[in-house]
Amino acid sequence: MFDTMTLTKAGGALCGSLLILLLGNWAAEGLYHTGPSGHVAEGELAQAYAIEVAEAGGGEEAAEEGPAFAEVFAAADPAAGERVFGKCKACHKIDGTNGVGPHLDGVVGRDIASVEGFAYSDALSGLEGTWTPETMEAFLANPKGYAPGTKMTFAGLPKVADRANVIAYLAAAGG
Repeated sequence: MFDTMTLTKAGGALCGSLLILLLGNWAAEGLYHTGPSGHVAEGELAQAYAIEVAEAGGGEEAAEEGPAFAEVFAAADPAAGERVFGKCKACHKIDGTNGVGPHLDGVVGRDIASVEGFAYSDALSGLEGTWTPETMEAFLANPKGYAPGTKMTFAGLPKVADRANVIAYLAAAGG
């Protein structure tokens, strides 16, 4: 059934197919190369076009245009804050026991990184002060920006009303 010539033809077809695949890959890489070429500086990529972006200060100005945190916090709704706290429940508890994160029972007015038995990151352990509504608002807006190196992976709450409501909920629940 299989003689030497059939096996030789099958082996040649396999080698020929691999050769065509490698040559096609080489040709495609030459035509559509996206990595740095030899004449570009280390780490710099040549771009086909530039995308214009607004300066970084533009976002801060937009945030300042809204109502001040103190105004929003004065009218904060703890019931709405309880719903927002649903995002925090995966790591934090308010019953006095630690989870992945420290418990938030009585967090408003408590010293930063002061829960006994919880291993805080160096970023939070190095901070001094207390968790006032203002410091909590700054932290919840951007945890990694407030305390670079924190172990908290949460991206933050972008809406000032959500931050005010959850702080009001924590003050009412843990107070």
